[in-house]
Amino acid sequence: MRRAGASLLPHPSPVTESDLLARLRAGDHAAFDAIFRQWYEPVVRVAHRILRDQGVAEEITQDVFLELWRRRESLPDGSSAPAYLMQAARNRSLNHLRHLKVQQKSQVFVEALSEPSESADADAQSAELSAAIRTAIDGLPPRTREVFVMSRERNLRYAEIADLLGISVKAVEANMSRALRHLRERLAPFLSRESGDVG
Repeated sequence: MRRAGASLLPHPSPVTESDLLARLRAGDHAAFDAIFRQWYEPVVRVAHRILRDQGVAEEITQDVFLELWRRRESLPDGSSAPAYLMQAARNRSLNHLRHLKVQQKSQVFVEALSEPSESADADAQSAELSAAIRTAIDGLPPRTREVFVMSRERNLRYAEIADLLGISVKAVEANMSRALRHLRERLAPFLSRESGDVG
């Protein structure tokens, strides 16, 4: 006999991660909110460990969750929201650091060109050389220019470039050789001016 006061209704089962993902893929905002509340702080901590900047870590975390919502329909069955969020946070944080390094190197280069020279003539030569370098790079074939920029301005390794462009490392090396040969030819007049400094 049933005890007095016992409920006729079964206890609700806890919502599982797979349930939340299924609802998220269907565009359920409540499921997204539940995932956001549960994983926002852990994702911020992952980003902060890499960046050491709380503000940037929070910005990247917000971007990661927005990307999760945008890609919700393409999430495969059996995928893990926490795993996706953590990996995305790590990738975006590392990309942010790489971008900062490129910016810093570019700034050093710009500052070096902007330092007061001993004469107005030296200033003019620096500006002329800078313009010649940019023109020479712009004159490269599209794929060769892409490889050169990825190597010298984004500081990517040949293997990374090959992977991103879907070509072999040998092809990357060939394009870099072509780019450097082209630049030497185009910048030969400037190199000859500095021949006293070239070993």
